[in-house]
Amino acid sequence: MGVGAIDRSRFAWRFNRRLLPVVACIYLIFCSVAGASQGRAVPLEERAQGASQIVVATVTSVTPRWDVNAYGDRLIISRLSLRVDETLKGVAAAAVSMDLEGGTLDGLTLRVSALPALELGERAVFFLNARTGGLNAGTGVYQPHLAGQGILELDDAESVRGSNLTLATVRAIVRRAVAGTRR
Repeated sequence: MGVGAIDRSRFAWRFNRRLLPVVACIYLIFCSVAGASQGRAVPLEERAQGASQIVVATVTSVTPRWDVNAYGDRLIISRLSLRVDETLKGVAAAAVSMDLEGGTLDGLTLRVSALPALELGERAVFFLNARTGGLNAGTGVYQPHLAGQGILELDDAESVRGSNLTLATVRAIVRRAVAGTRR
């Protein structure tokens, strides 16, 4: 090994030591972007704080139609009428309407993986915000806050489907979160 080879290897070592933090930062950025694109489960407290209306309600009708979403895409949107059993946050009302992407219309079915396909008689806790995009924006119709994370389907035992969370626990968490935002 000659003197030139030693100098080059020292240079390469110094260069690699400087480059390593840059490569590590780039790696971490890509990992966080990939993780964010898949979405994270948002805690109930944050959902409650972010939603303008939270109700425990039962689906009384589902009416699919063609509509345009906030991005200009023409797709099937189902208008759900909800009979409100309890208002946990927002203005109390006997019924509210909510638009949900997906449904069956003209022989075509659209299923959105991030959203539940709700049917007549299903009961859930709905975290809602006013609809902001498409043809029906600003009409008093709601959309789920944080897409599918804004709908907690309930079973007959008053538990959230697929979890050990009860409706009583959801009520308590929402009340705490709402009280915390009023301070």
